[in-house]
Amino acid sequence: MAKCKMKRIEIAALLTDSKKIVERLQRRGVVEICDNTDEELVRLNTQAMIGVFEKNLNLTEQAKEIMARYVPVKTGLFDSLRGRRELTTDAFGKQVEEAEHMLKKCYEIVSLEKQIHDASEEIIRLRTQMDALEPWRELDVPMAAASTRRTRCFVGSLPGFHSREELTAALQEADDALTALEVEVVFASKEQTCLWVICLDRIAQQVEEALREMGFARPSDPGKEPPEQCIRAMQLRTGECEEIVEKARKEIAGFAGCEAGVDFLIDYFTMRKEKYEVLNRLGMTKNTMILEGYIPEKEVTRLVKELEQRFRVAITVFEPEEEEDVPVLLENNGFSSPVEPITEMYALPAKKDIDPTPVMAVFYYLFFGLMLSDAGYGCLMVLVSAIALKKFPLEGNLRKTMKMFLYSGVSTIFWGALFGTWFGDIVPVICKNFLHRPAPRMAIWFDPVSDPMKLLLFSLGLGILHLFLGLGVHFYQLWAAGKRWDAFCDTVPIYLLVLGAAPVGAGMLTEVPAILNTIGMYVLLAGVILIILTASRTSKNIFARLGGGLYGLYNAASGYLSDVLSYSRLLALGLATGVIGQVVNLLGTIPENPVVKGVLLFFVFIVGHTLNMAINMLGAYVHTNRLQYVELFSKFYEGGGRAFKPFAVHTKYVKFKEEV
Repeated sequence: MAKCKMKRIEIAALLTDSKKIVERLQRRGVVEICDNTDEELVRLNTQAMIGVFEKNLNLTEQAKEIMARYVPVKTGLFDSLRGRRELTTDAFGKQVEEAEHMLKKCYEIVSLEKQIHDASEEIIRLRTQMDALEPWRELDVPMAAASTRRTRCFVGSLPGFHSREELTAALQEADDALTALEVEVVFASKEQTCLWVICLDRIAQQVEEALREMGFARPSDPGKEPPEQCIRAMQLRTGECEEIVEKARKEIAGFAGCEAGVDFLIDYFTMRKEKYEVLNRLGMTKNTMILEGYIPEKEVTRLVKELEQRFRVAITVFEPEEEEDVPVLLENNGFSSPVEPITEMYALPAKKDIDPTPVMAVFYYLFFGLMLSDAGYGCLMVLVSAIALKKFPLEGNLRKTMKMFLYSGVSTIFWGALFGTWFGDIVPVICKNFLHRPAPRMAIWFDPVSDPMKLLLFSLGLGILHLFLGLGVHFYQLWAAGKRWDAFCDTVPIYLLVLGAAPVGAGMLTEVPAILNTIGMYVLLAGVILIILTASRTSKNIFARLGGGLYGLYNAASGYLSDVLSYSRLLALGLATGVIGQVVNLLGTIPENPVVKGVLLFFVFIVGHTLNMAINMLGAYVHTNRLQYVELFSKFYEGGGRAFKPFAVHTKYVKFKEEV
């Protein structure tokens, strides 16, 4: 169906033109280049150049991050939707000429940030040291002063609070000989006591042992100057570091306006890196290069014509071999393509699969709208999506997703109008509370809140159609593959089983005409018999075939019953949106005073319906995806295809303007 047919392409050209041809292919972005496996050809080693471009790319990305921190750019709410900046070929060439100058600026930015980092770390270190020295501030000798010719000094701290008298008494109590010493308490608190002890050299060892038993600890980094002098020197150095930081910040701020140039460099080095990675995959002789890859069939004529006009080339296009792992590219019309990202999230179709995107598109929009089912919310979705598509140059999957919400919004308006839900029941609320008039009939079809059973039956009916669609595709695949008997046995009995069981199941919820019940019983019986006879048709043993048929009947009945019941979520989410919307409106009309009621309703309406819309849009998106993945895809789709990844300009910030 909607898989783009792929061709194998081989390009032989002069070696002197190889870089230009690769650049042209990168600009065109329609060829997925493969590794050349011909052992007789030489492979160019471009790892050194790739390393240079990676280094420059990392540098420019680092410079961008630094500028974002120090030179924040004011961004609007919708700036992320503005897309990439367009450049003509000439403008691109001019910016390439300035790349070296811009790269130097990036080096400067990174260097300045390193100065800020180093100075900031030194400030932290100095402040930590000053905090550690603060208790010693009153000590008027260097902390590193350990001894004189006849004396020894001990500088350190003890845990807890101690007075000078307590310490002197404790030392003398430890050893009666410790009398020739002097203790000075420099600082004392509940946590620690900082002390300075001097004693004669002959008793220094005993004093040290006594202090150690009390928990004495020397400072980790004693200075050679008095603490006060050390603190002042550190304060001076801290000020110098702060000046370095401030100066570097201002210099980085001076690069404001270079953001576009840095963005260009990131894209430029990305392109160069990818180009040399491709050059590394080519096969070469002394004078020629050989390039192989895959190309969509629709692009062949244009690319061949363009290359033959510009270069001396020999191009061969042929069908891929049966065993080749051919990449997959989806191509659908404007109605189906918005849900291609949904298919891609699950899995791309394998070689023998069909593209399920067109199959699920109609039901995807129907289910999304039925789950949200508020015409007011649908109008907002259509309005916002249309404005975004019109005003902003959206690209790729973002554009497809916005279109998906546009079509889903139209579906939501459709179902909301049928059910009479416009921002909950806001029209009847306004008529009753402010206009004092009877509310008009809002539902074109019926109100699901008043008649949920009808919506449940309708949801299950839609589910059966959805499942039958999947079975129909499975029938088509088997029939096209020549397995016509398998196509009949795998699908027709299931159709009969479900169609026959439908009136019986519906009869449990509502009245069903007797004739339908009768017909349903016969159809159900026919389906049961066919499943028993065909479920294990490959078995040669009659008893094994019967047992396999009964087991197949059990699997089919239980499986399809649970599948059909899964569609009750259409009822659940559809009711949830409407009921929550009505509750929001009810909260806004609680006051008796009409003025207060109007003001409250206004604010409750804005906040409540915004939250209700956001939550239920998320629920509709998740559960619609689930119904496609679990219920529909399981009937015919295997997946496992490999995405088509063309050699192209993979840029974040700039794009080439299309040449006419």
